[in-house]
Amino acid sequence: MPVAVESRRTKPATIAKRWPGVAVVDVTSKGPEPWVRFSPFYPHGGIPIPNTPDETAASVEGLWQGLKVFECEDIDPAKWAVTNLKGIKRAGRSRGPVRGHRFGVGSDVLLDYHDARYRIYLPAYRWVLEHRLATEVGQLRALAAERTVVLLDYETNADVNDLSSPLSHAALVKRYLEGDWPVPDRA
Repeated sequence: MPVAVESRRTKPATIAKRWPGVAVVDVTSKGPEPWVRFSPFYPHGGIPIPNTPDETAASVEGLWQGLKVFECEDIDPAKWAVTNLKGIKRAGRSRGPVRGHRFGVGSDVLLDYHDARYRIYLPAYRWVLEHRLATEVGQLRALAAERTVVLLDYETNADVNDLSSPLSHAALVKRYLEGDWPVPDRA
């Protein structure tokens, strides 16, 4: 099952030259249906918030951003309800530096970036793959059985432990399709 990840910013001609005869699938928030559904911004709804019974988020990105804690601002549950794929990110000088991600509503546990990837982001994204995207995952598997599939993403960092740049969700899709889901390298 040949699957590759390329930057969405790469020119189509460059991808065609690198990967002749491939199926190019844009899994970003700008991609077409049904592939846009792989975007972490996509509002699937019902995504469990870790360590928080009976609370859910509309999107993986909304869950991630909502649990982010800054020096001058705690979690923002309003991000869990965003359904238009916009206005989800949280940053800015007024909030101060990011301190970590709270491991659930009311939790005293503040996870560093590495542990938050493993305990919040990866479980949430895998939950979406298994509970909201089973049909689309099957379509990608079928496509990859016929020819190489190139997944487009804005980020191409496939190393969960590389904290120097954002993680590529397309790389996570690739790993999921290949049966190589990341497991933590430390507790």
